[in-house]
Amino acid sequence: MDSFIGIRFKKETAKRFQEFSRTHFKSHTEALETMLDFFFYNEISPHERLGPTGRTIEASFKKRINAVIAIMRDMEKTQTKPTAAMIASLFQTEVPQKKPLILEKKILREKKDGIPKQERDGLGEKNFSDNNL
Repeated sequence: MDSFIGIRFKKETAKRFQEFSRTHFKSHTEALETMLDFFFYNEISPHERLGPTGRTIEASFKKRINAVIAIMRDMEKTQTKPTAAMIASLFQTEVPQKKPLILEKKILREKKDGIPKQERDGLGEKNFSDNNL
């Protein structure tokens, strides 16, 4: 059987270690050995910072993604949508409206008034033609 040795820790530190050890390991010895092996294997000091945590990395990714989304939306508004609208208007086929042919003003007036040309001309011109003879 392995012999045990007593090490003196502050009460708060010992309680924190016991809680951590109970949740992750079978015994306190296994917990302490695993922690020591981790530091020796990775050749790091417990006083060193390992770099950004998962939360800070996630926050920076979210900021970058939001910036990319904003750039893409701006591109859609200023470049893609107007270009698509111009192309759609070029290929859009509309039925041309039938405009009336440009004829003499008399013929157009007859159509509006509903009086045939012969009757209107005959009324006005007979009086003038008789006087001229």
